[in-house]
Formats: sequence, C-alpha cells, structure tokens
Amino acid sequence: MGKGEATRARLLRAAAEEFAAYGIAGSRVDRIAANAQANKAQLYAYFGSKENLFEVVFAAFLDGIMNAVPIDATDLPDYAVRLYNEYLVHPDLVRLATWARLERTPAGHLVGHADRLDEGKLANIASAQEAGLVDPELDPFEILTTVIALSMTWSPASTTYAATAAEGEDVHQRRREILTRLVRRAFAPSSGPVPAPGN
Repeated sequence: MGKGEATRARLLRAAAEEFAAYGIAGSRVDRIAANAQANKAQLYAYFGSKENLFEVVFAAFLDGIMNAVPIDATDLPDYAVRLYNEYLVHPDLVRLATWARLERTPAGHLVGHADRLDEGKLANIASAQEAGLVDPELDPFEILTTVIALSMTWSPASTTYAATAAEGEDVHQRRREILTRLVRRAFAPSSGPVPAPGN
C-alpha cells in the first residue's frame, strides 16, 4: 500500500468512528483529519466534502456487512442469528445506518442501490418458498426486512435495550435462541394468506 492509499485508509477509519459517534452534522472534519494523522486539505482532496466522505464510509460498511452475512433462506433462523452476531461485533454499522436514516433518508430505501444489494437475497428466499420451506404467501422483501429487523432487536438501534459484546455469552446465547424460535415460527409455511391491510 502506497503512502497516499495508507492516508486515505486512515481517513476512512477515522471518519467511520466519527460519523458513528456524532452523525453527519455533528462530525468535525478537523477531528477526523487529526485522528487519521492527516490534514483537512488531504481529506478534501480525497473526498471533496464531509457529505461525500460519509457516503463513501457508509457504502463501504454496508457492502462489507452484506457480504459478510450471506443468506441461506432454507435456514432463516441461522441467518438471523448470524446477523445478530455481526451487529454485536460491528455496532458502528447500525449507528451509521441510524444517522443516515435520521439525517439523510427518513423514508424508503436507505441506499440508492438497495435493489442490487437485495437482489440475490430475494431470489434465495423465493427459491426457498418454491421448495416449500418458507411461507409462500409472504413477499420475499417483506421476509428479508422482517428478519433483519428481528436481528436488530438488541442492536444500537433498539428503543429498549442495546447489547454489547461485553455481556456474558449465556446472555447472547439466550437471545440467539429467541431469534431462532421467532424466525422459525414466523416464516414456516402457513395454511392461509396474510390478511390485506385493514382486513
């Protein structure tokens, strides 16, 4: 890695920590540069603006965790547990996503290329539905978003309780068992259609 690439990498790491802690509006370019052992001129040369820097950081984190947790829709409970584990180890992703939702995109897809990120996962879920392993009455996107939401129950996005890696393994295992049970029950093939809203 050359000197320029190393500086850019340090800036990204420092920016990720800053944005996760303070959001976009609360983050300071001078603090990011200082923590990266760089200067503001270098930051602007690489990224143009604080807003562009956030976009680069968020895209890198999102792509990383999406690739780190591949889906196997034939075992959605296991997928939910693996997501729980990732959010536990990488809480900064959840914090970054929360800031993006609060400060950038209050409704709809959080990222512009969500369809590309979800495409393979949705096809995987549809295949499991065709095989009779997942409730065929549910839309694959509804299944995916609900499993993700359940997995985030104890994440930094929680309105009730945020877990940390410092808690005992028995506590985490209990939560994994709860997730497994809930997801298995929620998406097992059912005997009837889901009622339309208002019915």
